[in-house]
Amino acid sequence: MKKIILLLLLINLISCGPTQQTAQKSQNTTQKKYLARTIAFYNLENLFDTINDPKTRDDDYTPEGRDHWTSKKYHTKLEHLAKVIADIGRKETHVSPVIIGVAEVENAQVMKDLIATGDLKGKGYQIIHYDSPDRRGIDVGLIYQKDVFHPINSEKYPLYIYDNETHNRIYTRDQLVVTGVLDDEIISIIVNHWPSRRGGEARSLPKRIKAAELTKHIKDSLLQENPNAKIIIMGDLNDDPSSPSVKRVLQAKADKSEVKKGMVYNVMEPFFNRGIGTLAYRDSWNLFDQIMITPGLLHDADDKFHFWKAGIYSREFMKNRSGRYKGYPKRTLVGGQFLGGYSDHFPTYIILIKEIK
Repeated sequence: MKKIILLLLLINLISCGPTQQTAQKSQNTTQKKYLARTIAFYNLENLFDTINDPKTRDDDYTPEGRDHWTSKKYHTKLEHLAKVIADIGRKETHVSPVIIGVAEVENAQVMKDLIATGDLKGKGYQIIHYDSPDRRGIDVGLIYQKDVFHPINSEKYPLYIYDNETHNRIYTRDQLVVTGVLDDEIISIIVNHWPSRRGGEARSLPKRIKAAELTKHIKDSLLQENPNAKIIIMGDLNDDPSSPSVKRVLQAKADKSEVKKGMVYNVMEPFFNRGIGTLAYRDSWNLFDQIMITPGLLHDADDKFHFWKAGIYSREFMKNRSGRYKGYPKRTLVGGQFLGGYSDHFPTYIILIKEIK
């Protein structure tokens, strides 16, 4: 087994290119070689197939629907999303990400279609997906490279929230938890898509507080089993890093030195504090697409995976080039008009590194 792991490390070291091999600690003049892995999150903005599913509200995403959603448009969107995903973190690692959490996918089949398309095809990606009771028919999921990440367990956690007036349950996205072996280390990933701000930010906030409490419960359960567990929380939270759901409930910090037991480091908050976002609405930017990590990924030894850097992937080809919304993420559809874009969100990512002795 050790020989197999060593062989995989050597192969991956070569594939990562010279950038990671020569990463250098500032306090040491000796160059150290690192293995680097990109882990990302991307809201795919209504990735629906063209088939009318009577169990979901997908009527618009059919050839006869409002959006005239044809196979040609669907495959164009798949090609565009594949182009983006394959390039996330490539600038730093020279390879595609090994794990990608996704939101707004209709079913397992659209995820299978995605990994078989364009720049993702032939890269050994597999998926994890569970249907959720969301009334729009959208779910979260996980895409991973099977030669690098080996899932041990996956589970969905339903979110129970209720209407204040009718007391009826509001059906929304489940939270996905996947634990597996990244190269030779165990990590856990929690993929989220919290309730939207429909009806107003303040009025809808209690729903996201409930979502944050569920995420915290999952995270705390994993830490109870292993206090040093390496956990990555990611997702479209429909809240910013400064929101009570993130700050108060999850106890997310923007300063690594402040992250104590039970807390998390929000790798996206430094971007938010500089006015950088992942989506724009009514002439202002938000950073809903967040990634947070537990202390196990901050304070570990050099020869174990630990956090190196974070980023927001926002290339010019993904943006509107002119008009009122210049610089905003270029969407696939607006008001039934096909724009041929990508998504209304930019993806976010982190890079984990470990020293190669």
